[in-house]
Amino acid sequence: MIFEPFAPFVSSEFQLKYVTEAWERREAAALRREVFCREQKIFETDDRDAIDEAATTIVGLSSHTLAFEAVVGTVRIHEETPGLWWGSRLAVAKPYRRIGALGPGLIRLAVSSAHARGCTTFLAHVQAANAMLFQRLHWDVVEPIDLHGRPHFLMRADLAHYPAFATPETGFRAFRRAEAA
Repeated sequence: MIFEPFAPFVSSEFQLKYVTEAWERREAAALRREVFCREQKIFETDDRDAIDEAATTIVGLSSHTLAFEAVVGTVRIHEETPGLWWGSRLAVAKPYRRIGALGPGLIRLAVSSAHARGCTTFLAHVQAANAMLFQRLHWDVVEPIDLHGRPHFLMRADLAHYPAFATPETGFRAFRRAEAA
């Protein structure tokens, strides 16, 4: 008798919020290392840089129980100059990448929370493979660029599609879209 392996459990509900606990920060850093160092090999052992000292970290939390206890997505934002904000290091755990709510939800919270804090321009360097997702989320390509030896696009969010969100510490919940049968 041959047994088919079960796919790992993937939560259908996520809490998207600013990091408020030390374990959330540790797990967000571990997820970034997994994605940018081990998987994509953009960095050797650590992707942290000077921006991390000023950046606000946002996480997507999943649950296997009643409490949200695992970081499955992250992004960081920072204000470079008054009104000019950047998003960077968007990372989603591999089993959660096809979930329509997680990556877009992190992007939405990043831009909307910056908008609530006076953002007039929100930019990001987006890997070329992800540019279509950002365009569907109302981002415009400013120019193509090469970063870390890979094609990227400098992109700008259309703030008209990101109303100010003033409570990012508690954030909001996002739900996985129903999958087609």
